[in-house]
Amino acid sequence: MGSDSDVKRDVEFELRWTPALDPTDIGVAVKDGVVTLTGFVRSYLEKFEAEKAVKRVSGVVGVANDLEVRIPSGEERPDPEIARDAVAAIKGWLPLSWESIKVTVKSAWVTLEGTAEWNYQRESAEKAVRQVRGVKGVTNLITLKPQVAPSEIKQKIEQAFRRSAEVDANRITVEANGSEIVLKGTVRSWAERQEAERAAWAAPGVTKVENRIVISP
Repeated sequence: MGSDSDVKRDVEFELRWTPALDPTDIGVAVKDGVVTLTGFVRSYLEKFEAEKAVKRVSGVVGVANDLEVRIPSGEERPDPEIARDAVAAIKGWLPLSWESIKVTVKSAWVTLEGTAEWNYQRESAEKAVRQVRGVKGVTNLITLKPQVAPSEIKQKIEQAFRRSAEVDANRITVEANGSEIVLKGTVRSWAERQEAERAAWAAPGVTKVENRIVISP
């Protein structure tokens, strides 16, 4: 595992390497592999992309994203406009299920509520809203309604791990309590930890994933 100074250097390079991000006003601090981002960005999408970039860096074990979203002068929008565009964006991403999702906007912060059958629908709704101009943040309260018998979920996740080229299935254990999943074990990087969680969420019927996997490079 590299030193904090090595991780800081690599994080700063990765931020500059990310096309959707202007890192000019972003500060980076690292302590024991935990990265703290400070400063400001010009959109919520940039804040999200900055965090994604940090998680791609080897040696990162945690991220504190303290970036402030400052919408440029003249580009701030009233909440009703943001709400209208957010609904339209969700409809574009989820044409068959958008009506089950409700949008509330207050001070440019979007809250999503409602229900979905699959986690990808919940994630797609948030991804759609994240790209709406003028949004400063998103709270995703969409709940999942499982459509699969709980007994099948654990088996499907373990099979997904064995198929994955990015996850070492032998180092991860899966515990299932109905539709709620707990992941334990060790992985070599934050990216592998994220991939394990993504694979677990992709299983039909999962309503919650508690990721207790430890990063041990």
